[in-house]
Amino acid sequence: MAIGHVLFDADGVLQELPGGWRARVRPYLGERAEEFLELTWREEGPCLEGAVDYLPLLARHLELFGVTVPAERFFYDVWCDLRVDERSVALVRALRARGLGVHLATNQEMHRTAYMRDTLGYDRLFELSFYSWQVGHAKPSPRFFETVLERLDASGAEVLFIDDTAENVDAARRAGLHAEHWSLEWGHERLVAALGAHGLEVAPP
Repeated sequence: MAIGHVLFDADGVLQELPGGWRARVRPYLGERAEEFLELTWREEGPCLEGAVDYLPLLARHLELFGVTVPAERFFYDVWCDLRVDERSVALVRALRARGLGVHLATNQEMHRTAYMRDTLGYDRLFELSFYSWQVGHAKPSPRFFETVLERLDASGAEVLFIDDTAENVDAARRAGLHAEHWSLEWGHERLVAALGAHGLEVAPP
């Protein structure tokens, strides 16, 4: 069955944090940057599934580490300091020009979602967007992929998923989707080749 839909992950595929997470947090946390990030990532699960507001959680973490910067300012200075990769954007547009449904499928909490939708313009770039907090499940949960397929009214055989996390790619394949493991750091020629292997030939951006 031919591919009719392509799902793009966001972080590491469409966008990146310049310098990486540790570099962005270090000015506030110093040598405790790694410890802070590990705590934050360990406890963010309910936020990614829409059950908990992330900003109060972040405020508690900042207080625990003695950081006096307001949580909202810290969040936008770090979490929203994003660079959108124009080559990935060009591929999204090229695939949509072929008549494919091209959609965003990403783990995000509500505040970063709002920034990505409005400020970065992803609502205009993609046909549909599947943010985990709205789906109610976060990758690599099989329910995330099952819900996406239900909303697309498509079978897994019609959908190609692209993500920079191997665990998510494996989960998508188990859910019946086609899936490719790819990261911005590997270069877009590799992604173009992967798309071509699924019958989706596009020119390198």
